[in-house]
Amino acid sequence: MSRPYWAESPNGLEATTPGRVRSRVSTILSGLAFVLFSGLAVAQETDGARAVQLPPDPPEAHLGFRPGEDRRVVDWRQATAYLEVLAGQSDRVRLDTIGRSTLDRPMLLLTITDPANHAELEKYRGTQALLADPRRIDGPGARAELIRTGRLVVLITSAIHPTEVGSSLVPLNLAYRLAAATDSALAEVLRECVVLIVPSLNPDGVDMVAEWYRESVGMPWEGSPPPRLYHHYTGHDNNRDWYSFTQVETRNVVEQVYNVWHPQIVHDIHQQGPYGSRYFVPPWTNPIEPNVDPLLTAATNSLGTAIAWQMLREGKQGVVVGSGYDAWSPARAYAHYHGAVRILSETASARLATPMEVPPGAVQVADPDGGDGAAWNDPVPWRGGSWSLGNILDYMEAGALALLRAAAASREAWLENFVSVGERAVAGWPAWPAAWVVPANQGNESGVAELTRILRTAQVEIDVSTGALTAGESSWPAGSLVIEMRQPYAAFAQMLLAPQSYPGGLEYPGGPPKAPYDVTAHNLPLFLGVRAVPTSQMPTGDMQRLEGPPGFGPRHVEGLSGRPGLLVGLYQPWVPATDEGWTRWLFDGYEVPYATVHDQQVRQGGLARRFTSIVLPSVEAPVLDSGWVRGSMPVEYTGGLGSAGARALREFVEEGGTLVALGRSASWVAEKLNLPVVDRLRGQPKEVFFAPGAQVSLQVDTTTSIGRDMQPRQAAWIEGGGAFDLPARSSAVSVATYGARPRVLSGWVHGASSLAGASAVVEVPLGSGRVVLFGIDPQQRGLSMATFPLLFNALRPAP
Repeated sequence: MSRPYWAESPNGLEATTPGRVRSRVSTILSGLAFVLFSGLAVAQETDGARAVQLPPDPPEAHLGFRPGEDRRVVDWRQATAYLEVLAGQSDRVRLDTIGRSTLDRPMLLLTITDPANHAELEKYRGTQALLADPRRIDGPGARAELIRTGRLVVLITSAIHPTEVGSSLVPLNLAYRLAAATDSALAEVLRECVVLIVPSLNPDGVDMVAEWYRESVGMPWEGSPPPRLYHHYTGHDNNRDWYSFTQVETRNVVEQVYNVWHPQIVHDIHQQGPYGSRYFVPPWTNPIEPNVDPLLTAATNSLGTAIAWQMLREGKQGVVVGSGYDAWSPARAYAHYHGAVRILSETASARLATPMEVPPGAVQVADPDGGDGAAWNDPVPWRGGSWSLGNILDYMEAGALALLRAAAASREAWLENFVSVGERAVAGWPAWPAAWVVPANQGNESGVAELTRILRTAQVEIDVSTGALTAGESSWPAGSLVIEMRQPYAAFAQMLLAPQSYPGGLEYPGGPPKAPYDVTAHNLPLFLGVRAVPTSQMPTGDMQRLEGPPGFGPRHVEGLSGRPGLLVGLYQPWVPATDEGWTRWLFDGYEVPYATVHDQQVRQGGLARRFTSIVLPSVEAPVLDSGWVRGSMPVEYTGGLGSAGARALREFVEEGGTLVALGRSASWVAEKLNLPVVDRLRGQPKEVFFAPGAQVSLQVDTTTSIGRDMQPRQAAWIEGGGAFDLPARSSAVSVATYGARPRVLSGWVHGASSLAGASAVVEVPLGSGRVVLFGIDPQQRGLSMATFPLLFNALRPAP
């Protein structure tokens, strides 16, 4: 743990450790009066003297409003100030910092449990570490004793997406409820559990959304989302970072919470759209990623339905299970590969903190059979009506408390399940190889370093050979990496190292393809351009364990990083685009000189006087055309590039600039600039072609300036995608194609044959400059290092 947050306290508190007894005379007197008249204060013996533990203050005593009031949101300083006070007042609550956010705000961790448990937290952390690695347990007797005496660790995370404003407020209510609880059910929770709460996974966004919403109240755009990404780099995709660990907030939580406490249950609090169910919890829909242990799937089903049952008993309507959310992508589910269940909750939203009316006919049904009445997974549907922030907090709090009560009642069963998952991993699964080998001397040190960083951040054990390795008839040179598949987190390694075979299908016979909740592929070697080899025998030879903290490898692009006289204009639409944020993150990491450019600046023209190249990240055509319409936002955020922007971009290229268009923007550029290129996928229905995120094979022309430094055959990411045909006598040059027989290397593409013979990357001369069109996403979520060179080469001055 890092230092307690009191060191940075705006209130100047002396400490925020549990059990700090208020010492001022007025406080003691008021406390004694409270004892006499309410009987609720708890007397404690301290060094032979009698002191009084007062009930803690509720959030409204310090916020100035009750959480859940219409049009009232919390900013991060308000939240941290209250949590400091709570930790100072309650011997059940400890507050720590676990690092700093991207924009240097403190990230917090609350540890809430019975005072007797607080006194032995180090012992319980040690117990968790042993249960997480059954190889260290000294026999069945020791195993049984650890389960008997251990505590169930429940991690609650919240406010990763701050436009889900209830998730910024509910941690304050939950912490208070646990700190002030006097009922037997919550007393059992505090006795049997150590409850960890990360009140925000994105404190920067909490402040940004709070500021935007407060300024918008009373305006026509009240309740609209802000015109910027609510995470500095990734926006909504900060919840797609839980296996690649690119963002500092993700690493803080993984390294300081998950890897320290090894929780058995993770409750991830979210909000969904306003027109669906009022509350979702698992069971998940199919498919479930095949390396998730069946014991975790069964435990998730049991706990999720128990939560739903309890909420229905409390009179809640529209509580749904098994609808909309699958468990395929690991990008949201670190817990699944570390012995824990992940209970995602999704509460229906309002218009930020502004209430709304949902007409009965607008409510989307959850019945998987398409009915409009009660169903097995939605036994008491919500039929519509008013919906407010107060409703949101009511459902969120009810769900979290139902989870805690149900879990605490089965503490030993949860610990037994946890250690059993680890034992099964250590024994190895029949479908897993004995080991994975990453051969040395691949000529891709940066890719191998990134693979190593990711696996080791997730506590996967990696050995490096000090001499030659052999396994059967195979051999590998010194310096090769070995990941043995009989270790506690082997499932994490297998999930990333083996290619994905996604079970895609249609909504109904002859219908459109059924969309996954997220993307369908996550193969790390393909992303990084690294070769990893499964072997059915454990390699033999001299090896030593990789030790030391994992970190990013060197990030430098020859001829681009920090180059004088070069400046990239990175287009940032006012309708936030996650691809823009990821591109900005990449440029910052590799020190690519750039400046952000908005719609108005592009429309004004004169771009060649400032920029050597301009990048349009992957953005939908309507956003490029029109952006926000007038009246829906302050006027300075309305309008897109439009025809004026298209003319300015063409002028920029004709005057010698390079325009790079990524993903969905490429087809728009080809049309608006009247380029001699045709995107064959433009306007095609999903029944013909649908790429929800997969890894496909490219054939790269390495003789081109953009294709240099690439392998002739390379994996690339396609999501939506473009496939370009070059008409006869076209001046365009094909840099990379999908090949005559397109290959899906990992994941699922419906109608992949539509890519046959088409170009994936095209360079088009125009005037004194050039346009480079990417039908692929070369910088997908900051991870697809194998195709970074295509983008970087496009940004270098043309030879």
